[in-house]
Amino acid sequence: MDYEDVKARLLRQWAHTGGPNEDIASELYHDDALLEFPQSGERFRGKSNITGWRTEYPARLEFEPRSIRGDGDLWVAEGLIRYDDNDPLQFVKIIQFRGELVERETLYFTEPWPPDPNRAQFAEDTALEATPGLPLRVRGGT
Repeated sequence: MDYEDVKARLLRQWAHTGGPNEDIASELYHDDALLEFPQSGERFRGKSNITGWRTEYPARLEFEPRSIRGDGDLWVAEGLIRYDDNDPLQFVKIIQFRGELVERETLYFTEPWPPDPNRAQFAEDTALEATPGLPLRVRGGT
């Protein structure tokens, strides 16, 4: 898999995540895929379970991916996610492919926080770098 292929697959998924078009978003997964949320300890085993809970999820999602990078079967996406137009959370999505489809996905979310003044002398105060064609905003459930 190359960058453009992974980017196209993820943008398609994000555009359809949540609501009545979740079947389209879930085309990205193998039937035996595993989706993990380490922060809550939840694991969703199987495409049917992933599709099921996301179809019922009540929030409207909007994604702003900033970076997609990786090689071969292992890719990482980073960006912002908004639930029902609220303040954004940062996300990291680790995706392991088996062939053309995802076999394992791990998601991390956090609220942004201000930089620590104790690190100011060592850090750059710049926006995060984006990969080609990003960032952009993708409203889920379309």
